Amino acid sequence: MKDTLMERLKLFLHREDNSTLVGIPASQEEIAKAQQRLNVNFHEDYVHFIRTFGGAYAGLAVYAFSNGSSLGNETVVDLTLGFREQFKELPLAEVLRTSYVISMDGSGDPIIINQSGKVFICYHDTGEIKLVADSFEVLIEENFYEW
Repeated sequence: MKDTLMERLKLFLHREDNSTLVGIPASQEEIAKAQQRLNVNFHEDYVHFIRTFGGAYAGLAVYAFSNGSSLGNETVVDLTLGFREQFKELPLAEVLRTSYVISMDGSGDPIIINQSGKVFICYHDTGEIKLVADSFEVLIEENFYEW
């Protein structure tokens, strides 16, 4: 991820009044175990983010292993396995098998990163999959605003 974006995130997330928005940075061991369990490779921008902030708010909730308290306790593994199970009978099951869930929209639709690093949303009511951003970095750039 670009240094300027990471600096903006650090300034925002490390403010005292935003302490509930940032988690505990992910360890290399946690990342390796999760990738093995999910049979995926996390994109380097996502890894950079979670190794710096853990699960944190960056315009949308980005889940990792230890999230900011305002995000909840679900991990990227919990969310991915849960949505894989929920959608196992739908055409998007194949997409989810090779992707991982990093967030959800306000309706509970999973936001995923596929193996090429593109970010999609999977609409649970229609089964439609829509491209949201060409990368995790673009997703954050388009959604993150300091307040």
